[in-house]
Amino acid sequence: MSSARAVVLLGLYSLISLAVLLVGALLRAWIQQMAEQAGGVLAPSEQMPTLVVVVFYLSILFLPLYVALMGFDQLSGEVGPRSIRYLTVRARRSSVLLGKFLAQTTILLGLVLALDLILCVYAWLSTPGFGFGTFFLNLLRFWAGTMVFSLAFLALTTLCSSFTSTPAVSLVFNFIFILLSFCIWLAGLWFGREEGHPLESIRYLSPMNYCTKLLDPEPLQFGGSALAYVVFALLFLGGAYTALRTRDL
Repeated sequence: MSSARAVVLLGLYSLISLAVLLVGALLRAWIQQMAEQAGGVLAPSEQMPTLVVVVFYLSILFLPLYVALMGFDQLSGEVGPRSIRYLTVRARRSSVLLGKFLAQTTILLGLVLALDLILCVYAWLSTPGFGFGTFFLNLLRFWAGTMVFSLAFLALTTLCSSFTSTPAVSLVFNFIFILLSFCIWLAGLWFGREEGHPLESIRYLSPMNYCTKLLDPEPLQFGGSALAYVVFALLFLGGAYTALRTRDL
């Protein structure tokens, strides 16, 4: 990926996060206003400001789409014009697959860290008592949570790019799978309104189901979510390797 494209992607994600930040600020102001009218004040926590949590989870909703736009052509962009043949002659297909995935991961690490840093700087400047210790703790928690979430969807992007021959088709399939993931998650929550409903468990099939524990202060809760995303990433990468290995390049 060229440096110019990386800059464009950073700018795109920054604009999305800025929009989410503004929406979150409006929501917090509205909630505080309603709480004051009710006779109380909804004050943000010194350890986890309300606005930062709102922006984090709203950003999570956009992150799969951003990841898809970032890497939809990582393999299909070379399978279509057959330029991947020059790579597979010199390296194993598994090495090409992991090389593409790790290259995208490296860029994603930097972009996500930059945006999480902006969130923590905002919290530090706007929240009394948000010291340096809390700043670095929250930055680590945001970054770790965002990365394990992102890697699962990046592996899904790799899977979609491995069994298609054109980037456009890869992107369409990627969006379909992301939408399907959202629908399964929401359907599970819908059926979960009735205690003991047999279809409630379908939400566990969606990667979105585990995002609510990414900022949980309990290590076991976060660890369980992180493990789920690792499993999803391995399954998607395994499917991508199987698709690429069996294809006629």
